[in-house]
Amino acid sequence: MAERLRNATSPYLLQHADNPVDWWPWCDEAFEQARRRDVPVLLSVGYSACHWCHVMAHESFEDHATADLMNDLLVAIKVDREERPDVDAVYMTATQAMTGQGGWPMTVFLTPDREPFYCGTYFPREHFQRVILAIARAWRDDRDTVAGRAREIVAALAASATAGLGSVQVVGPEPGPDLAGPVRAAVCDDAVRDLLSQHDDRRGGFGGAPKFPPSTVLEFLLRHSERAPGAGAGSPEDALEMVRVTAEAMARGGIYDQLGGGFARYSVDADWIVPHFEKMLYDNAQLARVYAHWWRRSGSDLAARVAGQTCDWMIAGLRTAEGGFASALDADSGGVEGACYVWTPAELAEVLGAADGDYAVRLFAVTPQGSFEHGRSVLRLPADPDDEGRYQRIRAALLAARSARIQPARDDKVVAAWNGLAIGALAETGLLLGQAGFIDAAREAARLIADVHIAGGRIARTSRDGVAGPSAGLLEDYACVAAGLITLSGVTGETDWVRVAGRLLDTVLDRFRSADGTFYDTADDAERLIYRPAEFTDGPTPAGAYAAADALLSYAALTGSRWHRDAAAGALAALPAVAARYPRAAGSGLAVAEAFLAGPAEIAIVGPAGDPRTAALHAEAVRAAPPGAVIALGDGVGSAADPPVPLLAGRGLVDGGPAAYVCRDFACRLPVGTPDDLRAVLRR
Repeated sequence: MAERLRNATSPYLLQHADNPVDWWPWCDEAFEQARRRDVPVLLSVGYSACHWCHVMAHESFEDHATADLMNDLLVAIKVDREERPDVDAVYMTATQAMTGQGGWPMTVFLTPDREPFYCGTYFPREHFQRVILAIARAWRDDRDTVAGRAREIVAALAASATAGLGSVQVVGPEPGPDLAGPVRAAVCDDAVRDLLSQHDDRRGGFGGAPKFPPSTVLEFLLRHSERAPGAGAGSPEDALEMVRVTAEAMARGGIYDQLGGGFARYSVDADWIVPHFEKMLYDNAQLARVYAHWWRRSGSDLAARVAGQTCDWMIAGLRTAEGGFASALDADSGGVEGACYVWTPAELAEVLGAADGDYAVRLFAVTPQGSFEHGRSVLRLPADPDDEGRYQRIRAALLAARSARIQPARDDKVVAAWNGLAIGALAETGLLLGQAGFIDAAREAARLIADVHIAGGRIARTSRDGVAGPSAGLLEDYACVAAGLITLSGVTGETDWVRVAGRLLDTVLDRFRSADGTFYDTADDAERLIYRPAEFTDGPTPAGAYAAADALLSYAALTGSRWHRDAAAGALAALPAVAARYPRAAGSGLAVAEAFLAGPAEIAIVGPAGDPRTAALHAEAVRAAPPGAVIALGDGVGSAADPPVPLLAGRGLVDGGPAAYVCRDFACRLPVGTPDDLRAVLRR
């Protein structure tokens, strides 16, 4: 077989390099080959941590009889959805439209013109073989029907995308003073009421099984809860209670790794007991920040513990030799799903002894029947331990024993957008919890992105082993990295990160925004797909447009740029319509809307580096910051080579001591010099 995947930067593609299937990567040459051979194209999309992707690979792609059918009758293309989310998004839309559902592995049959005509997800081997034969027969004997169906599907997808953009209406700002923003407060209030009606008040989360961590929604609800207290359905109190119930249920359930920290991708049940065991960087980066913000809002010890442990796990489990963060850990260990993580009572006793083993059975809700398969249980923590020292000793012993098991494989490619989320989460959580190591890890990841991924204002989607991958960055890559760097600058006082973010946002405005203000997920000079994707609903990560709104608004607040603020408002143009219909898919946009409604606050901390009074003001600014606030830290003077960010420029010490300036649109209140005074100003 041609070894076209052998030099891929994607671990997922490398997993398939030894298959008997004659795989091609996504490239023009593959479609040209299909045209020359006059055969259809099989597009297979997945990712390295995907359990059912492994199952289909073992059953079909490693099977010589199935591979022979594929090689004889098709041109087969393998795509890593994490490396090419634009390709995945386009054909996932087709799959969902044609079948009513989607997922991975995604299996799509295309014409040589890249038009889909038959879609599915996982197929068992015998079924898959029958499908291949039927597709080949239809291609040979009924070409006109197949080609016509493909053209109709593409036309419908393009029309749907155009209709979605055409329905976008920019909502004018609320009446009233200064900077209320592009989205009326009622949009956020109504979304909270809708979410309240969908919330599982007993088990947390929204809807039934399977349950995914609602990261962006929780961040929105936390921001909404900081508005002036109210009463009735949809109030700030309701918002905070939904966060408490859901965050606590997840943290105590099996979806959270009670030994090593970090969250699995989702729970297969409605009670958060049994996870789908893969652990993704993007989930953990967002959830670390959510729990840190919940701790800031509530003082919950559980929130602080989970935020810190999740950051610890990201550093211990996903950090690469180059300082970035790998994308995921596999669901499987030695080919068995979840094998690394589950326990029987006998296994606990073997590691801990009879007395501590019996205590661990009760503490972690392990049963003789098991909550998972074959009498094994996923560890939970239904209640706080009554003996903290014993709990920590048992946890350490079990974690050490677990480390001797076969470990899940790691997908060690570095994804720019997800590293941007991690940079922001680690930096802010590090400052909130007083963990300097988290901040150092954020800085190292930022250096890798700046040195390896970014060149000439453009960003590569992925890297591996310190080498940039071939895929161009998408809108989410530019936006999430820019937002992470802005947060890192506010935590460290290192102003160059803001300048790097500004260059990335220049590219966003030049290449991803159309003349009418619409933000697309791909650049205007990117590879042309069957239509240009523009997503306005969140998936497990923020929609690109909303991530752009977040970064642009923060940059505007630091620099005073009206151009960036107006662009941020334009990026939220679709939000009211989406939030009215699908508030669970609009959390990141609603969180940005809350930042607009709050100003956002601009907090300048001016003082000598190393002065404990500066550090105290800085820490209080992060703890008491209103929704979406931006923070600038420095001496207000800088140098010719390293000038301060505009928010700091010209703001000096007060009576020779450090000072905090709280501003809105660069109009500042009188500076204050103590954490108590700063807290009082921010509350106002």
